[in-house]
Amino acid sequence: MDGIGAAAGGGPLIFDRSTGHVDGANLIDRAVLLALQAGSIVTQPFGHRGYRLGCQTLASIAAKRDIIIRLNEDAVLAVPFCDGYWSRLLNRRYHYEEEIEALLRSLANDRYFFIDCGANFGYWSVLTSSLPFGGQTTLAVEASQTNVVRLAENARLNGSRFRYLNAAMSGGRGFARIVGHRHEKFETIALEQSEPGAVERITLDAVALQGLADPSLPVLVKLDVEGVEIEVLEGGSALSKRDTLFICEEHGSDRTHSVSRYLLELMEQRLYAFDPVEGRFIRLVGLDQLDRLKKHSWVGYNVFATSSLLWEARLRSVRWRP
Repeated sequence: MDGIGAAAGGGPLIFDRSTGHVDGANLIDRAVLLALQAGSIVTQPFGHRGYRLGCQTLASIAAKRDIIIRLNEDAVLAVPFCDGYWSRLLNRRYHYEEEIEALLRSLANDRYFFIDCGANFGYWSVLTSSLPFGGQTTLAVEASQTNVVRLAENARLNGSRFRYLNAAMSGGRGFARIVGHRHEKFETIALEQSEPGAVERITLDAVALQGLADPSLPVLVKLDVEGVEIEVLEGGSALSKRDTLFICEEHGSDRTHSVSRYLLELMEQRLYAFDPVEGRFIRLVGLDQLDRLKKHSWVGYNVFATSSLLWEARLRSVRWRP
């Protein structure tokens, strides 16, 4: 980890989520860290609404550096200290997308191919390829070139055990421009021709055809692609006929449940959602059930879709108590 996350004249700043221990922190770092943790605890019941503003204020106090978060004994993730999105991981009571963690932890003894679409800095790719999650074969796909720099660094920090690809997931071929100011909210604009800074578009089926997805393994696809979920699903029609499970984000503000509607009605997938009260996945027999699940308009909610009996059995077997 030499040189990663280091401030001038000091070593890397490292936080262990399992113990709460921090290394490489001076007095100011520790005070900022405590404030970041407290801010997450206070705002967590409200979907961390307003947390970003607090992080921005604290960033003006702390030295500009990275913090390396130890997620488990075999996984680390380097993020900017005081990042408005990932700093919530410093709150040890917080489980990022606990419904996905519940599923992936339950699959530790299974073998599958994980495609992390919209991988950002690589959080899920780091975890799925780690030993406590079964050391799964993993491909991370990220459109933003700035995010890919961090994605590549996190791959290196974890022994380069997962592959990554700088491309925009899409329903067809061509190029895309990446726009936006927040690394977790970048959007893609399709282009017919390349331009400076553009990235290639790629479909899910192309990933499989190019040999990037192991044909011998069931496939788990996580889609976090900021509004182009349906387009990406259109490019995965062949993959959907295999033993494939799609994890797709439903935006809380979308009261028509367009992504789930497409999966259910046009792709003929069976839908599941996680019930945090019962700690298990439930079958969605009607889209009206999502009206009750979507509590915050500014939050993304994950639905799990498959036509595979294998994946349905896996979903039904999950029991989760964080």
